[in-house]
Amino acid sequence: MKRLAILAAVAACAPAMASAQTKTSVVPYIEVDQTVLADLSNGNDAVTYTSVAAGVDASVQGQRVEGQASLRYEHRFTYQKRTSDEDLISGLVRGAVKVAPGLSVDAGALATRISADVNGTTPLLTENRVGAVSDIYSLYVGPTLSTGAGPVKLGASYRFGYTKVTEPTFGVFGGNGAALRDYYDDSTSHIAQGIAVVKPGDLLPIGLTGTAGWEREDEGSLQQRFDDWFVRGDVLLPVSPTFALTAGVGYEKLQVSDRDPLLTGTGAPVVDDRGRLVPDLSAPRRIAYRTDGIYYDAGVVWHPGPRTSVEAHVGRRYDSLSYTGLATYQGRRVSVRADVYDTVETFGHQLRTALTNLPTSFVSQRDILSQQYSGCVFGAGGAPGACLNQAFQAISTAAYRANGVDAILSASSGRTTFGFGAGYQHRRFLSGDQNSGFRTTGLTDDSFYGDIFANRQLTVNSSIGATFLANYYDQQFGPGITSYGGTLSYARTFGRRLNGNLGLGVFDFSVPRAEDQVTLTGQAGLRYSF
Repeated sequence: MKRLAILAAVAACAPAMASAQTKTSVVPYIEVDQTVLADLSNGNDAVTYTSVAAGVDASVQGQRVEGQASLRYEHRFTYQKRTSDEDLISGLVRGAVKVAPGLSVDAGALATRISADVNGTTPLLTENRVGAVSDIYSLYVGPTLSTGAGPVKLGASYRFGYTKVTEPTFGVFGGNGAALRDYYDDSTSHIAQGIAVVKPGDLLPIGLTGTAGWEREDEGSLQQRFDDWFVRGDVLLPVSPTFALTAGVGYEKLQVSDRDPLLTGTGAPVVDDRGRLVPDLSAPRRIAYRTDGIYYDAGVVWHPGPRTSVEAHVGRRYDSLSYTGLATYQGRRVSVRADVYDTVETFGHQLRTALTNLPTSFVSQRDILSQQYSGCVFGAGGAPGACLNQAFQAISTAAYRANGVDAILSASSGRTTFGFGAGYQHRRFLSGDQNSGFRTTGLTDDSFYGDIFANRQLTVNSSIGATFLANYYDQQFGPGITSYGGTLSYARTFGRRLNGNLGLGVFDFSVPRAEDQVTLTGQAGLRYSF
């Protein structure tokens, strides 16, 4: 319950500072659902459980405060001997508060449950039988300062972050039959950045930007340390009112290090009572990755209007060619964001970055699959949203270089809202664990994901919704995994406070040389809002 209290505290910050002109909505609720899971690949296998939940949906929008929170606690009562009752906490909070002119505080928090470990098991969570199920909690908070000195615009920010992953509900085994112990524990991070900007024409015909920053993350499992210092300068040369050329050069000192696992006399890794590797504190730290030197890039910027922005860069970083880009469009009915990235990452850092990119107003989706926030989160009120999939495809304690593309679209037209998200990511693991029981150094994986959501308001009192999810994960240390599924749901209100819902879903989990696991899901429930 401590983690739920953290989420609730972050959610409460924004309404507490709301002004008289701020629009605030707080809707607590209780809910009862009946769910049936039928394994279509085994006609005699079915699971039934009853869920009793309590939660709150809240939002605040004003000149000084904006944010949204969706928090839920659920207890599941099962009726089969092979399964047990369980508690589930889920929620998403995003908010920003303008404390003073030029000074704001930004915060976010996430609680979710997924079925994904270093083996890349399916994010389609239907029951604990599928994959290594873990609960994940993540948050960040920090101030942002914007000011100026004549033609120079100055900015600074600091973010503190924390991520916790509970151990899987049971062990997962690799292709060689050895139990994988690459269980992520927790991490804390500190990110500080400063920036100075001179726009073209304010001082010179060209624009100038200088940035400097520091990032530090400490992970608990093998005491991995991610330490990154950088300084960079950029020049912007306008070619036309909407098009410009840009180039930048920087210096970066990045080092990732960890400790060897403690070994027994026979050379096997020692694990604690939760299945995690125990670090050898007597051994020196091992360098997993290090870069220390100059990096640079050049590119183009196209800004045809206030709603559209496109930029693309190519250069050299991390001792190889590097391609990055960002395209955004934000209209009244349609908003889009597409990002091409190349960065050295950790699981905790990548998840908190995705959380930071989420808007302060989002679509709070409910589905009969898991009631979770583990895929794409679509924005409301003109924001595109962001996808969490790239972080959740496979959870590893090791750092990695990530190259990929991620795109999301949110749209609304009349009574219909729609969202689409998709992406691809290639990772190359960076680890100093040559002597551990599970080696990731130099290994790579690839993942593809897609997420579609649609909702249609039929009448004042009724609506229908549909979702479709698809994932493909290909790894060097195991078989390729394909998972996909879809849901249909119908919701109806009875009076002002009572809501009913019906849902049906079909999900498929496929591994080469094994029979597909196809699951049919049905759910009926009632919610009472206070």
